[in-house]
Amino acid sequence: MNSRRRMVPHLAARWRHFRGADASLSERSAWAESLVSLAQDLVAAGRGNVEMIVECAATIDDADRPGDPRLIDVVLVGHHPEERHLSVQLVELKRWSTVTRVERATAELVHVPGMGRKKHPALQLREYHEAFTSDRGPLRGLQFECGGFAYLHNATDASVRPLVDIDAPTGVYARVYTNDRREQLMSDIRKHFAPEGGASAAELLLQNMGLRNTPLLDAMIRARGEDTVFTLRGRQKRVADDILETASKVLPDPARPALVPDERRVVFMVTGGAGTGKSAIGLQIKAELEAGGHAVKYASGSRAFNGAIQEHVGYGDREFRETFTYFSNFVTPPDPPLDVLICDEAHRLRERSTNRFWKPEHQGTKPQVDELLDASRLTVFFLDEGQSVRPNEVGTVDLIKGAAQRYGARLLRYDLREQYRCGGSDAYVRWVRGVLGVTDEDQEQWTPDGLMHIEVADTPEELERTIRAEALAGASARLVAGYCWPWTKPLGKERRLEPDVRIGDWHRPWNADSDAFCEDGVPPSRIWSVHEKGLGQIGCVYTAQGLEWDWCGVIMGEDMVRRDGQWVFRRGKERKDPEAGVKRVAVPGSFDAKVRAGSVDEAEFARLVRHAYHVLMTRASRATVLYSTDAETRSYLKERVGEVQVHGLRPTWENLPEEARVPHLPRPRRGRGSRRRRQSVVSPPSDPRLF
Repeated sequence: MNSRRRMVPHLAARWRHFRGADASLSERSAWAESLVSLAQDLVAAGRGNVEMIVECAATIDDADRPGDPRLIDVVLVGHHPEERHLSVQLVELKRWSTVTRVERATAELVHVPGMGRKKHPALQLREYHEAFTSDRGPLRGLQFECGGFAYLHNATDASVRPLVDIDAPTGVYARVYTNDRREQLMSDIRKHFAPEGGASAAELLLQNMGLRNTPLLDAMIRARGEDTVFTLRGRQKRVADDILETASKVLPDPARPALVPDERRVVFMVTGGAGTGKSAIGLQIKAELEAGGHAVKYASGSRAFNGAIQEHVGYGDREFRETFTYFSNFVTPPDPPLDVLICDEAHRLRERSTNRFWKPEHQGTKPQVDELLDASRLTVFFLDEGQSVRPNEVGTVDLIKGAAQRYGARLLRYDLREQYRCGGSDAYVRWVRGVLGVTDEDQEQWTPDGLMHIEVADTPEELERTIRAEALAGASARLVAGYCWPWTKPLGKERRLEPDVRIGDWHRPWNADSDAFCEDGVPPSRIWSVHEKGLGQIGCVYTAQGLEWDWCGVIMGEDMVRRDGQWVFRRGKERKDPEAGVKRVAVPGSFDAKVRAGSVDEAEFARLVRHAYHVLMTRASRATVLYSTDAETRSYLKERVGEVQVHGLRPTWENLPEEARVPHLPRPRRGRGSRRRRQSVVSPPSDPRLF
């Protein structure tokens, strides 16, 4: 990374993500000098595959020590050459060239010219070693060897004598190497680490630290709504804890009903962009509140999200499935009211709960947000105003604020900032927003950060080959597109899908506009995102919103094209194909009936199209592959992505460490019984694996 000038920008981006401030010039220069020096020694020792985890804290939430977390300069991770178990070395890198003893002080305190009094590095390493190897540390439950050392690559033994004298601190973490001892360092590194397996060892450690996200649906399948395997972090955990604590104060205890009921209403509003963990918090608090005996429902405006949870996670479990519902199901409030209603994707709230198939008396007569507040004592809204993609979606911060005021409810608001989708890459999300013009952020060229990978395909065939190859190898992967072609319902008794998405000679169908399986086992739209036979169809924003895959191929159609340095937005027109008896494209552009309608003005039309592509381009956790049907737009995307230098860093299934190749779980079998009695991990079913 350093040879390609990527290392320091990558570390600086990570520093800003986790610390909320820019890295100082001295921090950057230390990375450029000390990390490279250590890396060169690893390579010279024949241990270039040992992984370096930089600026690493032992725990995510360092509750025992308020303030800044304790950051170790480098954690070296690999396998022991003889025992083969995990081998970890904690490293303090010092650019000191001279150290003198402090008068009348112990060897634990030294003087560094220009910096004053400093602790012996071994004292820092002792703290780190205790944190890593304790019962709460990241090495718990693993077989490991753990030591540590300080490396003063600019110093000689003579210039830092107090650090290596006989009265210096001792222990497995207290070794000190200088430039004079470089050969000894390389020899010791060979004793601690095998030449291979560093990547898989690091993956084990990161998983144990809770730094690898479990995909949402996989986590739910493991949990089945009883226990969860989400690792809520930082602000996520604080939000969940606050909601649960408030619920314990406001809601009645089912075991000990109060003589005088507490009538207070509370509304939580949690805002955050795509991938900030809103659904993870919602599903976690749902499970914990249900376990406490409370009546809870989880509502959403997304058919794709609810369908994936109900049909994939809750397959065969009616009780579990019925706890998930839609915003429009509360025209008549439940009696008695729910204790808690969790409203995910609240940006998709409508003005009224209406449906053209409902009888007049069943249509909503008040604002939909009011119906949701009527349904429960404690209501939690999760929303991202940047993901509203239809003109009738009215869910905003102001809407919920106003409703809470009308009901005299106490409103508690939180904002999530940390990014957990898109590989945790804030830089990628900012790049997407800048490229699409969703915000006023600069349209910078993409700087690869080691977290997300972007490519631009030249043809739809190339795009499909890439996505299909990853899916067949074991990753989760899907193709999605802007709504730029007519969408034909399944045809005939056999329920055949028409290949509506037509780009030259490349023709593919949309996902089935159906509630039932179609020809050749093609799944209904509600489970297209997770069914193994969904790979052959193209999804859109409505079947992708709220979901994620390792790899996502995004087709940009001609509803949004680049002209003269600006985005131009187009509404499409259709024609009837007399031969096929279906609709085809007459004028390229948007074919989303609600979005392209004449009642939607140009500014709103542009906003909705941008938002749709923003959603589609933030569905991947490892790699996004882009393709535009328009040559000028394709050139613009290539310019913004820049030269794709792979160098073994392309996150294909083949390139991932074995421990990182976590297969996506199949849905559970039918008839597992009550989830209250179910184990948290279900046994593998006989159904075909679903992606």
